[in-house]
Amino acid sequence: MKKHLLLVLEPISILFLVFFLLIFSVSAHSLVQNQEWLLNHLSKNQSLTKYTYQVIATYPHDPQAFTQGLIFHEGFLYESTGLYGESSLRKIDLRSGKVLLEKKIDEIHFAEGLTLFNNLLIQLTWKSHLGFLYDVDTFEHIGSFDFPYEGWGITHDDDNNNLVISDGSDTLRFLDPKNFLITKEVQVHLNGLMINQLNELEFINGTVYANVWHTDLILIVEPDDGEVIGWINLTGLEEQSDLSKNVLNGIAFDQANNRFFVTGKLWPHLYEILLIEER
Repeated sequence: MKKHLLLVLEPISILFLVFFLLIFSVSAHSLVQNQEWLLNHLSKNQSLTKYTYQVIATYPHDPQAFTQGLIFHEGFLYESTGLYGESSLRKIDLRSGKVLLEKKIDEIHFAEGLTLFNNLLIQLTWKSHLGFLYDVDTFEHIGSFDFPYEGWGITHDDDNNNLVISDGSDTLRFLDPKNFLITKEVQVHLNGLMINQLNELEFINGTVYANVWHTDLILIVEPDDGEVIGWINLTGLEEQSDLSKNVLNGIAFDQANNRFFVTGKLWPHLYEILLIEER
């Protein structure tokens, strides 16, 4: 009886394995197709400003840090890391990568994007519909606010009039920082096509820079109407980049010295890069 049962189970196991491999193959292919699709549409539009990059400096980065948000402030990096039970808020020495101050986030929350506004660090959560406020010097928890959507990336405009939040869709939402109410929404678009999976954000010189999840691309977006006006191709920056997991996700800008930093989830390096316009 056991022998016959084994003969029945073996074909079933083989079929299950084949099915699993097919699903995995399709899923992995779809991730590559996503980057190829976006690259194709970006490359066709000659009116867009396209940038490549030159690495100026390479710094160590915690390879266990699932980077969800990154900012630069007064000589230090501040990072939000994700995953349930592993989420944190960190102050980091740029040159050594050493964590100088860290606050662990309650394991019920999956931390996401990060920005600094009026000396308060604002950290999003993925599905808790909450944002947290911390003192930038001590990481003391000051308060929280409700947000009815998933939280992915967050930044704020140059005039400190709006917070800007992504939720993984094609929509950027603008919030009044005094009461955290939504004041405006724009859909990010390219030639009439909506671009979703917008992730980590940084506001630089009047425009929104947005990582696109599962790609090595950063879009430059006009905040007034969501139009894509430029893009950065960072393909090849991190050799260990895996578009299914340890993806590019982390933009920080040193306004005083015009320095541009990028990293990714679980990357062992953080890069200072020079953007080079392609003509």
